[in-house]
Amino acid sequence: MIDPAKLAAALRDFRSAIGADNVFDSDQDRTAYSDHFSPDETRHQPGAAVAPANAEQVQAIVRIANRHGVPLWPISRGKNFGYGGAAPVVRGSVVLDLSRMKAITVDEHNGTVLVEPGVGFFDLYDYLRARKIPLWLSVPGNSWGSVAGNALDRGVGYTTYGDHAARICGLEVVLPDGGLVRTGMGAMAGSPNWQLYRNGFGPGWDAMFCQSNFGVVTKLGLWLMPEPETMAGIDFEFDAPDDLGWAVDTLMPLRRAGIIQQAPSMGNWLRSAAVMTRREEWTKDPAPLNDTVISAIRKRFNIGWWSVQVRFYGPAEIAAASMAVLRRAFDKQPVLAMKETHWQQGDPPEGSPFSGVPVSFPLANANWHGGRGGHIGYSPVLPPRGDLAMDQFRRTHALYEKYGMDYHASFAMGERSLTNVNQLLFDRDNPEMMTRVDRFFRDLVADAHAHGYGEYRTHIEYMDLVAATYDFNGQALRHLNQRVKDALDPNGIIAPGKSGIWPGRWREKQA
Repeated sequence: MIDPAKLAAALRDFRSAIGADNVFDSDQDRTAYSDHFSPDETRHQPGAAVAPANAEQVQAIVRIANRHGVPLWPISRGKNFGYGGAAPVVRGSVVLDLSRMKAITVDEHNGTVLVEPGVGFFDLYDYLRARKIPLWLSVPGNSWGSVAGNALDRGVGYTTYGDHAARICGLEVVLPDGGLVRTGMGAMAGSPNWQLYRNGFGPGWDAMFCQSNFGVVTKLGLWLMPEPETMAGIDFEFDAPDDLGWAVDTLMPLRRAGIIQQAPSMGNWLRSAAVMTRREEWTKDPAPLNDTVISAIRKRFNIGWWSVQVRFYGPAEIAAASMAVLRRAFDKQPVLAMKETHWQQGDPPEGSPFSGVPVSFPLANANWHGGRGGHIGYSPVLPPRGDLAMDQFRRTHALYEKYGMDYHASFAMGERSLTNVNQLLFDRDNPEMMTRVDRFFRDLVADAHAHGYGEYRTHIEYMDLVAATYDFNGQALRHLNQRVKDALDPNGIIAPGKSGIWPGRWREKQA
């Protein structure tokens, strides 16, 4: 618990530094910055929030926090629902809300952007459209969050630029002592190459600030996708659960060869249905949906048991040739349905995440069970083989059945990996269900760990649990992270506990 006297003293200094209107410490404020998908919002409730307008104010806030020993929890926009939203790991921390920082600088010629953390995907999309700048975003499935925050948390999108963290090029960071640093070529004052060349000279630090608590990112450079001449693709529907294996083995060679350059995500029927309907429309039985109900849902929405969408971008002749290779790969395979799609410059906006258009409708899946709905995800990474995907599917499907939950999952295909995104949909007003969800999540972690699969990001409640699964040589990586943390942040001010990284003074309290 944070010392109330220290917090009160810090809040007085915060008000002097950034103005009383930008310091929030009422009960309503604390609720607003809590985890709105949690059955108990007080568990990770902050003590207050502060909203600086620029990097200089962030520096002032960090120095004040050091002076009073009050931890800060930086957020970009706080929209990372399913992972904790705006809430901190340590209850009583002060949320450092960067959503007022909304500067955008676009280099149209080189296809880059420099954004502050408050810039959302809708903000940047509108900025590009209003100025007729022919650059496309890559957006996540629910696009109401921060461009910078999503990239720093290794979020993913639908285009060939979908590995957002891999497109970062240059950061500005306020360090835990209040100092300011720019990474890569930005370390040279006035360099025109800050968003053009990642490495600079010496160690590369961009990745060190992804999912870490080593500093507060106040500017982030990102490469954007030039608007393609053509976008073409095929939407596939598959009829049976066992189609997952051969479909993965058909698509992955094309992914490795660079024929497919985006990351197709093969999702089950509930990924589509949960945003278009609610469970109570189909049954009152609380048990996992049976095959009869699943068939009825699939029939109404004309969807397969699995579905996947593949897209190609670029000159028309290249897209056409890639489409031909894809069709040939699925020739004589038992596909339930195939629907081709084509867009070219001059057509009206295609209007989906595949063309970089932000959307928010996927958040509707939180209504699946009714009540105050929510979701949490567990997403282990595994080798890209059909037999392993099927094994992972069967084991996790059995766990969904064991805990009385409806199976909601997808397999995202990276260049050399599969990420099995498991969504746990729930009604947080149902205490019995929430107890099951917690046990279920822990079983998913244990099951994946037993096979050497680790999650790539997780909810604030489970950061220690997931960090502990990275256990080579007595959790050597975690110890390295903590040594870096102690060197940069001896007072343990920035986001203690994030990604399972605890500063020394907090480790001593936990011991």
